[in-house]
Amino acid sequence: MKLFSKETYIKRRARLKELVGSGIIFLPGNNEASLNYADNHYRFRQDSTFLYYFGLNEAGLNAAIDCDSREEILFGNEFTVEDIIWIGQQEGLKSKSEKVGISDLRPSNSVIDFIAAAKGRKVHYLPPYRADILNTLSDLLDQTREHISKGSSVELIDAVIQQRSYKSSEELEQMTEAVNISGLMHINAMRSAATGKFEYETVADIYQTAKAHNSYLAYPAIFSINGQILHNHYHGNQMTEGRMVLNDSGAENAMCYSGDITRTFPVNGKFSTKQKEIYDIVLDMETSSIESLKPRLLYKDVHLASNKLMISKLKDLGLLKGDVEEMVNLGVGGLFMPHGLGHMIGMDVHDMENLGENRVGYREGLERSTQLGLKSLRLGKELEKDFVITVEPGLYFIPDLIEKWKAEKKFEDFINYEKLKEYYNFGGVRIEDDVLITENGSEILGNPIPKTTKEVETTMAS
Repeated sequence: MKLFSKETYIKRRARLKELVGSGIIFLPGNNEASLNYADNHYRFRQDSTFLYYFGLNEAGLNAAIDCDSREEILFGNEFTVEDIIWIGQQEGLKSKSEKVGISDLRPSNSVIDFIAAAKGRKVHYLPPYRADILNTLSDLLDQTREHISKGSSVELIDAVIQQRSYKSSEELEQMTEAVNISGLMHINAMRSAATGKFEYETVADIYQTAKAHNSYLAYPAIFSINGQILHNHYHGNQMTEGRMVLNDSGAENAMCYSGDITRTFPVNGKFSTKQKEIYDIVLDMETSSIESLKPRLLYKDVHLASNKLMISKLKDLGLLKGDVEEMVNLGVGGLFMPHGLGHMIGMDVHDMENLGENRVGYREGLERSTQLGLKSLRLGKELEKDFVITVEPGLYFIPDLIEKWKAEKKFEDFINYEKLKEYYNFGGVRIEDDVLITENGSEILGNPIPKTTKEVETTMAS
């Protein structure tokens, strides 16, 4: 079990008490989830906020922090001999809890009496995203599930976002490790892919690379010759001559910090002229966006600048026509990039989004757009020092979407629908890195991962 220092967790909890102020903070840990019968479980993953404050990545735990009495309590049971028969000798829960600065360890079922004794006091909890946690909160607080779903603590949500948004040096060390493992996953995928192979054969190399570095995937791999499908988890296609592969995959390291990297490459190892034209537009979008990053810059503006660059380049190719600024303002770019430029990343690949996407990525006075593409921008607010974000522009040719807009005569004064037919079998390109916002600019985390067409071709040839 890997942990930060005891002092790290003590300081995090002390700061949380200050931010919330009064009442009881209740943080339920995750439980085992059964795959197809009770004793056959999915891979266990602890709730990220529980991990942030208590560090213990194991099932069956709950925690409480009393902001008034300053008590910090962990609820959980020690392993029995019967448990040890099946899973072997384990470090005791008391020993583990002491390593994260908790001396008050109580049996699991004592949480019922603890919450009952708090009747009349404010109990702060975060929005539950698992049904079993929703049911637990409903039972403990004697409230309907509907009430629990709507009754999470805004004070606690804002306090957690306030802390977890800013990555410490020790967190950055873990994130850099996750990015470096992710980079190896991508390099090995480039070297593995070949004409005639099936996608799943290369996906196996991605998973193997993660596991060989004591990691898991931070999210199911997106790996497909159909890169125009934004979250394509199907891996049964044969990689054929003339196609490109979009690989969006990242590692989650032993301390549950995530990498989120995307690269796109030609199956045969050489970009065609058409592929290079589109690829270089996306590369230009990504590199120019990263170069612009700095504190106090509205990330929504970076998205729009990237969109403007894309529209201008597509106009040069004859796919668009008319005034570039007008097309940006009207949302014409959503046809080609129907997602946002990026999001926060940390322990969660979309960091803290279980707390409410708008609370994490927006602020009062900054509303989300309703335009295709811009409405999916998860992070729109001003950037700040020690944020870590993804920068992931893409350019896609989605025949169904193009045909829909064409039938609706949407933006027909700007879009060359006839010429777009030449790209119906193209797929899509996305390029993504994880970036730290520094005092005066930004820094891409981790070792360089092949990104230019020359670097990709050289890697695939090796």
